[in-house]
Amino acid sequence: MEIRENADLVSRLLDTMEHDILPLTEKGVAEGNKVFGGALLRKSDLSLVMAETNKETENPLWHGEVHLLKSFYESPLSKQESTKDMIFLSTHEPCTMCMSAIAWAGFDNFFYFFSHQDSRDSFAIPHDLKMLKEVFGLEPGGYNHDNAFWRGRGIFDVMATLPDAEAKPLLNQAQRIRDHYAQLSDSYQESKDDNAIPLN
Repeated sequence: MEIRENADLVSRLLDTMEHDILPLTEKGVAEGNKVFGGALLRKSDLSLVMAETNKETENPLWHGEVHLLKSFYESPLSKQESTKDMIFLSTHEPCTMCMSAIAWAGFDNFFYFFSHQDSRDSFAIPHDLKMLKEVFGLEPGGYNHDNAFWRGRGIFDVMATLPDAEAKPLLNQAQRIRDHYAQLSDSYQESKDDNAIPLN
């Protein structure tokens, strides 16, 4: 099923971040985890399948996206829902591990709110870009956003294609979400020396 990249989609992705992922992330950050999270939505009606957040204090591989996939495949939902019928929402542009996990799980898409550059500059978490450069020899944004596995899109890139009247309320909501994540990031940075995450 084709995904229509329009105002309705952006509105639903932002609502999912604000009302489903952020409450989980608040709890996760309080436990010493990073601010990253994700959600699965049905392509057919944009309804929520599942939301999750980072759990690296349990296992350094439990990035928001991978922990979401773990939770999904441990749930009866995985026997009832097909990944080809879902949208993958990531709060932050997925790292190389998470991009690969999304592909291995059979998704043909992902959408993200914050970019790799945001993770480095606004969240003081530079590991995504460093991994791209050191392991794969890629500059920021140098991976193929359209490939044989999936199409990866920034939510702000979709918003940039909308008429101003449709984009304005979405940008207002997006700023509210940015502000909330900035507060959570400050909390994480203040406490991260107390956790055992290798790349904190």
